[in-house]
Amino acid sequence: MSQPTSDLSDRSALTGAGDPVRLPANAYSRLTSGEPYVPVVPASSAPPESTWRSVTWGLFLCVIFTVASAYSRLKVRQVMEAAIPISILAIGLARAYKRRSTLLENVILTGIGGTSGAVVAGAIFTLPALYTLGLDPHPAQTIFICLAGGCLGVLFLIPLRRYFVRETHGEFPYPEATAITEVLVTGERGGSQAKLLLQATALAGVYDFFVTTFQVWREFVNMQFVPVVKVLADQARMVLAFDAVAFILGLGYVMGLRASTVLVAGGVLSNLVLVPLIWMIGQHLPTPVYPATPLISDMDATQIFRGYVRFIGVGAIATAGIFGIIKSLRIVGASFAIAARAFRHGDTSGDRTDRDIPVMAQLAGVVIAAIGVAVFFGTLLPGPGQIALALLLTLVFSFFFTSVAATAIATTARNPVSGMTMLTVIISSVVLLRFGISGQSGMFFVMAIAGMVCTALSVSGQTITDLKTGYWLGSTPAVQERVKFLGVIASSAAVGLAIVMLAQTFQFGEAAPGDTRAVLAAPQASIMQALVQGFMSRQPVAWLLFSIGAMVAVSMEMLRVPALVFALGMYLPLELNLPALVGGVLSYYVNARSERVGTPGRAIRERGVIVASGFMAGGALGGVIGAALRLFPWYREDLVRTPFFDIEPVSQLLSVVGFSLFCLYLWRKATRVRPEDGKEG
Repeated sequence: MSQPTSDLSDRSALTGAGDPVRLPANAYSRLTSGEPYVPVVPASSAPPESTWRSVTWGLFLCVIFTVASAYSRLKVRQVMEAAIPISILAIGLARAYKRRSTLLENVILTGIGGTSGAVVAGAIFTLPALYTLGLDPHPAQTIFICLAGGCLGVLFLIPLRRYFVRETHGEFPYPEATAITEVLVTGERGGSQAKLLLQATALAGVYDFFVTTFQVWREFVNMQFVPVVKVLADQARMVLAFDAVAFILGLGYVMGLRASTVLVAGGVLSNLVLVPLIWMIGQHLPTPVYPATPLISDMDATQIFRGYVRFIGVGAIATAGIFGIIKSLRIVGASFAIAARAFRHGDTSGDRTDRDIPVMAQLAGVVIAAIGVAVFFGTLLPGPGQIALALLLTLVFSFFFTSVAATAIATTARNPVSGMTMLTVIISSVVLLRFGISGQSGMFFVMAIAGMVCTALSVSGQTITDLKTGYWLGSTPAVQERVKFLGVIASSAAVGLAIVMLAQTFQFGEAAPGDTRAVLAAPQASIMQALVQGFMSRQPVAWLLFSIGAMVAVSMEMLRVPALVFALGMYLPLELNLPALVGGVLSYYVNARSERVGTPGRAIRERGVIVASGFMAGGALGGVIGAALRLFPWYREDLVRTPFFDIEPVSQLLSVVGFSLFCLYLWRKATRVRPEDGKEG
């Protein structure tokens, strides 16, 4: 770990004597030919990064958030976003020491702590299914599945770093990385910008906390109290819903108009074209249509989406991911060529801010991880051919989905974990069955593969967020990559042991006859359990639905539309995407206003991003606090309840008003030209 040096203990040392801490003007825009990007902390500086302070606090917060998030996701299906709240905690902790923590120490602390949410996502989607299937894994097995997947996710992402972080600078919005960067930079800078960030964070945090935690008014708006809207929902299965929270508004603002429009376009195709089409064709059929089990005539719009259209979305995501890998192969090959050349000639002259861990260390890490995975599978079945097959599936899927996860996170801050895990379960089951692996051992094999792959893609998505944050601020990639493994180890141990302990006290999924233990819903793991049981019992695969999705992705590529973003829109519920489109529209008009006013334009753009980042930070904090409250037995949603909560017209319209006020707040705070704006350079 690097040791602090006295000459870098001041804030001014981060950017040069007396200079304020601020992002360069070209941080979020594409670079012209030959234009360099100089981060907040230039490559020529070397402030402390991975100190005992930053690593210890990062590991502590990583373990705390891992345990809390694991229980929260299993019990109340509530997601605890870790990275953004931890970045806020990092700002506070920096002031608790005589030597104030440097900006890059805060990057390391946030990166390690943020690993918790990624590893938990991989574990919760798969590991509880091992218990509901009656397979009762050993604690060491649960920890190893998370550890192997997490390490593979980091290792497979490193060769892609230059492509996603440097070569495509300005092409991806990186919403979560932007929010973290703005929190860290604004916290360092102080002044009016910090006050604006805190104000936006507080407003969004309080609003999102009460709306999502208690019964004040409706979080989701569907306007079905209007007769014509109700008729469309009942007779045509055309449903348009809207999650009116500040977090998604801020997310859409950072994404921008183009990405948010493509995302919503995918949702429009799924929800307003495919769902009504399936309803129109299938409502008169006398028998269920696979893969769904109810009659189509008995299904509402949500059930049709989950039973049929989501599989189309999975096929589109997988195909779009293939295109993404093909596009990045040149950069990956160039990265390996540069690293190999440096290894042969002992060249370490690259800039500090563009230096990964050595290529031989990367290869050694992959080899060690592969050997560990092979040994793990060897404890389940002795056949070398079967072990090699399971190892190959794990490595291929992990590498394949790394690019998918990185692109999804870079564009929308949403990782298609469930869809990619479903695809892993389906293909692994089909392949393993062909090679004679079935029954209990086959199900364990499939869920172990899915657990590793799910954790790998989840961790790779979080890692690209950390590396982009570090790129903007001036961190050393090699340092970020090394400490990321510490976060993976700590989080894997914490979530593995947490699941084992919870399994002793609770049942996962549904209550078993005669078992008096309380039930933890574990909805995602229950879906994976149903999938693996179905395929291991040789049920047919919905290849037609996957193929339709694949053709949609091909069509998008032919039209030069971002296929993965469109596919994510098809897969994700439309109500989560529509507020992002509103944020994208706001972003477009704020930026247009900034271009018209001349010199103060940069201040307008900065304030817009700061307010949007505050909305994301506040929404994440509100979600964390709300999820934490749900863990207490005394919690009830009606602890805070308004008299009009069940009056749909009033409740939903109040939600629309609240969301509209956030839009107005963002517009007014961003576009107000102040006298000092023309002086900022």
